[in-house]
This record gives sequence, C-alpha cells and structure tokens, in this order.
Amino acid sequence: MLNALVTYAAEEGAEAAHNPLLPAWYDIIWSSVCFIVILVIFWKVALPRMKKLLDERSAAIEGNIAKADEAQRKAEAALEEYTAQLAAARQEAGEIRDAAREDGKKIVAEAKETASAEAARLTATAHAQIEAERQTALVSLRSEVGTLALDLAGGVIGETLSDDKKAQAVVDRFLAELEESEGAKA
Repeated sequence: MLNALVTYAAEEGAEAAHNPLLPAWYDIIWSSVCFIVILVIFWKVALPRMKKLLDERSAAIEGNIAKADEAQRKAEAALEEYTAQLAAARQEAGEIRDAAREDGKKIVAEAKETASAEAARLTATAHAQIEAERQTALVSLRSEVGTLALDLAGGVIGETLSDDKKAQAVVDRFLAELEESEGAKA
C-alpha cells in the first residue's frame, strides 16, 4: 500500500509539497492539547493516589516483614529456652536416677548388715541354748548314770552304798575315765 501512495504522489506532481504520511496541523495541535490535559490530570490525580497506594503497600509489607522477623526471633528464643530446659530436665533426671541408685545400694547394704546381725544374734542364741540344754542333759545324765552305777555296784556287792559323798566321787571318777576314753578314740 505504501507503494501505491508513493506512486499516487508521483503522479500528482503538483501537490508534492503535501506529505500524506504527516497529519494536518490542526490535528497535531488538538492531539497535543488532549495529551497535555490527560498528562496533567494523570500527574496531579492518578500518580499521587498510586504513590500513596504503593507507599501503603510497601509499609504494610515492611511491617509484616518486621513482624515475621520478630516472630522468628521469639521462636528461636523459645526453642533455645526449651532446649535448655530439656537439657536441665535430663540432667536432673540423671541426678535423681543416680541418687536413687545410691539410696538403693545403701538400703541393700543396711538390709544385709541387719540380716547378718540378726543371723549372728540368732546363731549365738541357738548356741547358748544348745549349750544350756547340753549342760542340763549332762547333769541329768550324770545323776542318772550315777544312780544306775550305784544300784549296779550295790547289786554286785550285795549291799547298798549309803555314803553319798563316796558314791558321788566314784561316779565322777568313772565318768571322767569314760570321757577320756572317748576323747582318745576321736
């Protein structure tokens, strides 16, 4: 189409001064006036409102970023505090566990000592009782053996032995000899 216009312009040779690509002067002036009016309105009304809106959004974003940073710092501080409390609780639990073990060892040791002392006391009491019963049995046996020996001796001799001191001396001597013979065998 441009070729057609150029060809048309060349044929018209008389109007070579007028360029069809350029608009008329009155169109340029009125277009410039409208452009300037729109530019002034935009510059005075729309641009300040947009700037205010952008400033508000910027302030809101910066405020939210500041709040987020503060929340992050608080969360980190809370995490550090929680970690410290957890470590302290673990350490305290370890100390309590160690103290409980030590107390358990002490209780077991005290129980063993008490049991040993009680066993020793019972053993000593049993030994004393056995010794007392042995002595009682020995005295009883001596008197019975003495009585039997005197009765037998009286039966062999044919008369009763009436002297208690003499009879007691004979029985004691007999039992002593008997104990010596048992000691020699063992």
